Amino acid sequence: MFPRSPALQRLLLVALITTGAELAFAAARADKGPGVPVTVTPEMTGAGIVSSGVVLPKPPPVTGDRKIPVASWGKPLPYPIVIADRRNNRLIEVTPDKRVVWEFPSPNLKFYRGNEDVNFSADGKQLAVSEEDNFDVHIVDYEQRAVSWTYGVPDTRGHRGTLLNYPDDAHLLADGRFLTADIRTCRVLIIDPQTNKIETQWGQPGQCRHAPPTTLAHPNGATPMEGGDILVSEITEAWISRITREGKVLWSVRAPKIRYPSDAFPTVDGKQVIVADFSKPGRVVIFDPATGKPTWEYAPTGEQGLDHPSLARELPDTHDVLIVDDLNDRVIVVDRQTQAVIWQYGVKGQKGHLPGFLNYPDGLDLDVFRDWKGARAKP
Repeated sequence: MFPRSPALQRLLLVALITTGAELAFAAARADKGPGVPVTVTPEMTGAGIVSSGVVLPKPPPVTGDRKIPVASWGKPLPYPIVIADRRNNRLIEVTPDKRVVWEFPSPNLKFYRGNEDVNFSADGKQLAVSEEDNFDVHIVDYEQRAVSWTYGVPDTRGHRGTLLNYPDDAHLLADGRFLTADIRTCRVLIIDPQTNKIETQWGQPGQCRHAPPTTLAHPNGATPMEGGDILVSEITEAWISRITREGKVLWSVRAPKIRYPSDAFPTVDGKQVIVADFSKPGRVVIFDPATGKPTWEYAPTGEQGLDHPSLARELPDTHDVLIVDDLNDRVIVVDRQTQAVIWQYGVKGQKGHLPGFLNYPDGLDLDVFRDWKGARAKP
């Protein structure tokens, strides 16, 4: 009999979800085929299992979506953000007034470690997560704060069966399929979580050259666009391509002024592309794919310089720019007009896991689904 106590019900449901993830992990190991074991280093385990220690409030219900979001907070940051805090092995949600309102510490460092990209599902109830140097990807249930699905075999690299080799980027498509870019096998994959089968593969293992979608040159970004097309970033020669779900290349251009493109995104109007240069000093460029020319650039130097920024997003409403400044241990918002840093979470060059600190943040997404601002105002 299912327990009557809501607290016991929640504990049982979390246990069931976690058990399901562990079963999926076991199934992946059984189906791994020939793979190469990977030595786990202290850098890969980072700070271990850590938490901010904050007593978390109950999340408000989902009342918005990407087309009709909840009420904006305005400048400097219009919505809360979920951050993949890589070397703290956790996801953490921070509001524009810098409160920690949701957190998912690693439940087990063996199969959940080094989360580096995170994105909400279309309904806001799940999170897609990739872990490059743990060689797996996950789905996390937001409400239950539990892993509900895993693909890939931790600490084992390869390309057969369910093996991956440095998967970067993670998105749940509107139809429930999972999208990821498997860098070192030079593939972009669309996987059905219900069957664990690869439904679409662009690129071929061992054939790492730019000729999309047949072959790809070390793709590290695969971002769904409105309408179903996918924006693919290739590290080699900084190629960015727009490809339909059926595999037709609509355009393919080299990102201007970029050495190492990281996770290109469309701008809010869908007409241009914003991309971070994962370098030191790093930069962020917005460019028009029709001309290949940059229309905006942020490339500070000296003490203000970026250190391997991995992701940049144009913010809705304000059109300012949100940047994950990985090796500076911070997430910032840059004013589009003045290029001043107008919001920051994390302390530059200081790693930590307590409120206000990050440890190699690597990805994020906007929570446009829950009215945390309205929830805060309630007594």
